[in-house]
Amino acid sequence: MQQLTNAGQQLVNDISYRYGLSQDAVVHMLIAVNNGSGSMAQFNCPELGGSGQWMRGGMTMVGDMFNNGLKNTVDNLCNELANALANTTIFPAPKAGAANSQQWWPADLGQPFSSGAQNNLRYAVFPGRLAVDVNGSVTVYDTLNHNIGGVSQQQGGNQSLTFSSQFGTVSVDSLPIISGASTQTSPAPQHNNFAEPQPDYAAQPGQGLSQPTANTQPLPANSDEIFALLEKLGGLYEAGVLTQDEFNAKKSELLSRI
Repeated sequence: MQQLTNAGQQLVNDISYRYGLSQDAVVHMLIAVNNGSGSMAQFNCPELGGSGQWMRGGMTMVGDMFNNGLKNTVDNLCNELANALANTTIFPAPKAGAANSQQWWPADLGQPFSSGAQNNLRYAVFPGRLAVDVNGSVTVYDTLNHNIGGVSQQQGGNQSLTFSSQFGTVSVDSLPIISGASTQTSPAPQHNNFAEPQPDYAAQPGQGLSQPTANTQPLPANSDEIFALLEKLGGLYEAGVLTQDEFNAKKSELLSRI
């Protein structure tokens, strides 16, 4: 018979009494639920109608397919066993360092309530902690108020981790990380061997080159044009448009060009 801890044996005795099942039948279902990571079970138990299948939160199938009372019994039994596996050490774990030891989690976590494996994934559930090993990388999570019944890895393109709890199926990524998570670093800036483009100052007026203002007049081509401007300047002065100082300054400027 499967070895159990003292707490595990007490659980089997209690469930056997309450459900009217033999201890062998309860242990058989306990192993089936544990093998299904607490979220499903495939069993063949004569006391429960022979072959059947249970899925947490889903369909329950029994040999007597129209026996709804038996389906409810199997569903209640498996849910109770799954919760017990998530919160109680049912099966004795070999000590670390022993020949048959498979302890891969941090030693300070002690012995898990339950553990399991799927493909390249291993998990172990502890009081308030969940340890997950994916391809040799171990991460420890805070389980918060979840009663974890099992961890699974989605197949296909999205291989995210989920676990079953009293709240349904939950993503492992939603749990706070205690230790072991790999941190993502920002990629280093990419450099190339091309020279940085230089600004084209010839095509960008105003950078280091003085530009003519809107009020700047082109230089007269000859003396006749200067005299014509002097006459206009005198007319502006007589009309009061220019002050004496403005008139004298502009006249001196024009005369200096002759």
